[in-house]
Amino acid sequence: MAAKQVQRFFPPRVNATMHNLMPPMKESFTEEEAAASLGLSISTLHILLDENIFNDGTPRPENIRLTSSDLVLLEFWHNSTPNAKVVRMPRRN
Repeated sequence: MAAKQVQRFFPPRVNATMHNLMPPMKESFTEEEAAASLGLSISTLHILLDENIFNDGTPRPENIRLTSSDLVLLEFWHNSTPNAKVVRMPRRN
């Protein structure tokens, strides 16, 4: 009876580490940084925040910090036009 041969594969050792090609995202942005990255003035940023976030009668806090997700929403609100297929949150007056 012939012996059964098993071939094993061992990948070559890789000592090199992978480098991240994109710089790390900031965790938060100041109002000035957020406005600059969106190409808005501070007053336009404040209007967007007041119309879409702080619209329940509570005042907008001073010197808020925004995340990258916040910037995505702010850009959407700034660039969007009324669309029947997009359900917007009702104003909380």
